[in-house]
Amino acid sequence: MSGTKFNPSTIILVAIVVLVSAFRIAAPYSDDFKEIANFSAVGAIALFGGAYFNNNLKAFGFPLAVLLISDIFIAQTSGYGFFYGGWYWTYIAFVLMVLASKALLKKKNVQSMVTATLAVVLIHWIVADISAMYVPGLYPPTLAGFGACLIAAIPFELKFLYGTVIYGAVMFGFMAWYPALSFKKGLSA
Repeated sequence: MSGTKFNPSTIILVAIVVLVSAFRIAAPYSDDFKEIANFSAVGAIALFGGAYFNNNLKAFGFPLAVLLISDIFIAQTSGYGFFYGGWYWTYIAFVLMVLASKALLKKKNVQSMVTATLAVVLIHWIVADISAMYVPGLYPPTLAGFGACLIAAIPFELKFLYGTVIYGAVMFGFMAWYPALSFKKGLSA
């Protein structure tokens, strides 16, 4: 080991991401799944990944892996199937969400957190809902159809916002509470 030091920050970051991810993976097993659909940690994980992982593979990989694994579980339990029409728009939305987090969370304070949270929820709402245009008979593939889709998605996006805020508060709160995990000082978490 040529001078490589053990860096516990990566393990702690991964543990935080895994813990909050478990709630999304377990959600489909709930009797009230339709009530809690979209109230998940994936938005917060995209924020967190963009803010704290210097390594782009980890910053983009963790949110996308959580999304993929949870989509597989949801597909298995809901019967909707994984490769639904336009599924890739959701993944594109998450890539854009991490990019927005990287840009907006250079300083981690309340103002930048609120701005970044609203930005990622807006990105999710607009980009991920393009996929509904690919479901035959759901919405006409027109601007008016997309507008109707966005309006119908508001209750789900509100749950996504609530999940992003609550899980984000837990994740970022932990990092603020444990300041020894400073990742922007040359550590490659």
